[in-house]
Amino acid sequence: RQPVTKDTFRQYRILGKGGFGEVCACQVRATGKMYACKKLEKKRIKKRKGEAMALNEKQILEKVNSRFVVSLAYAYETKDALCLVLTIMNGGDLKFHIYNMGNPGFEDERVVFYAAEICCGLQHLHQEGIVYR
Repeated sequence: RQPVTKDTFRQYRILGKGGFGEVCACQVRATGKMYACKKLEKKRIKKRKGEAMALNEKQILEKVNSRFVVSLAYAYETKDALCLVLTIMNGGDLKFHIYNMGNPGFEDERVVFYAAEICCGLQHLHQEGIVYR
């Protein structure tokens, strides 16, 4: 087992942005497996007094094991960022599908399907004693 560093991964395009940094696609050099890398910028964390939040997020993601919720595969830090490497959910987020795939909104069957997936994810979190936001 070798230590995980930024050199363990190839970085690709940005998938999204958040309050503490950005999420980009990445690939493990040794295996080719794809993940999402959430980079939490240390300066932003410190400025917003988010140290406890960042640690809490890492601990929660380590605990999660569900098809419907991303989980932590690796974690490492650089000089400027804390990096959480997460399972990747292909296909884009729900907002993208609502507004960018044909007419805004969904057919009823699709709404039921997505609602069921969300409920399964929330049920798993609750079984682990985690309340989302």
